Amino acid sequence: MPHPAPQPRDSEDPAAQFQALWEIVRLLRRECPWDREQTHASIAPLLIEEAYESVESIRNGATDELARELGDLLLHVLMHCVIAEEEGEFRLSEVIAQESAKLVRRHPHVFGSVEANSAHQVKQRWEQLKLHEGRQSLLDGVPKSLPALLRAQRLQERAAAVGFDWTSQQDVWHKVEEELAELRAAVHSGSSSHIAEELGDILFALVNLARLVQLSAEECLQAANDKFVRRFQYMEQHARTQNTPLQTLSLTEMDVLWEQAKQRESQVPGE
Repeated sequence: MPHPAPQPRDSEDPAAQFQALWEIVRLLRRECPWDREQTHASIAPLLIEEAYESVESIRNGATDELARELGDLLLHVLMHCVIAEEEGEFRLSEVIAQESAKLVRRHPHVFGSVEANSAHQVKQRWEQLKLHEGRQSLLDGVPKSLPALLRAQRLQERAAAVGFDWTSQQDVWHKVEEELAELRAAVHSGSSSHIAEELGDILFALVNLARLVQLSAEECLQAANDKFVRRFQYMEQHARTQNTPLQTLSLTEMDVLWEQAKQRESQVPGE
């Protein structure tokens, strides 16, 4: 028998909308065969996927799309809370209460008498407060599941917050050059484990450089990925117009098309 969908008492009230959504998720958990089968572990990859889709809509400046993606992200938060409630792990009310208390505790410059005159001061105090909450290391709380470049930058930011940082860009350049020389030596030695270690070291050093020039290494690499896709797809499109499979072209012919793609981008504003 069909169930009537829960409706908010006031369509303009976010709290009423939230309550209706919460009731919908709980109903789906009871009545939908697929939803009933899900666990924290089974939907964890989807949570990450929705987070990435939200970020992509932000990068694209697509606010309508962002609203939809944030809704999907909220759905996953509520689904985890329903599962936890069923398993006797925690309740939605606990999640909200804990987050509210944490925000108040970590913003003494807003809810207390502490002064903070810059975002840098706020960030430093935020990390210090985390240690007072029971963490053993400043580096605790940086998830291992983060993309490697992003994790490297977050680790470096945590260390820099207590003064463990390079004093100048020149020092970082020396480190990059040092690691590059060690990578060349490792490649020459032929040891795959040594090469892997040195390659990781130079990537870590380059993340430091990105951080010191106020850039996100993750976003820089994503931009480079997007640029590669645009240029490669130009090659594919050109080959199709010539009725020539791309794989039949010589490397020299591909290089010509690649240079054409680069020239095209330099002539198009905003690319």
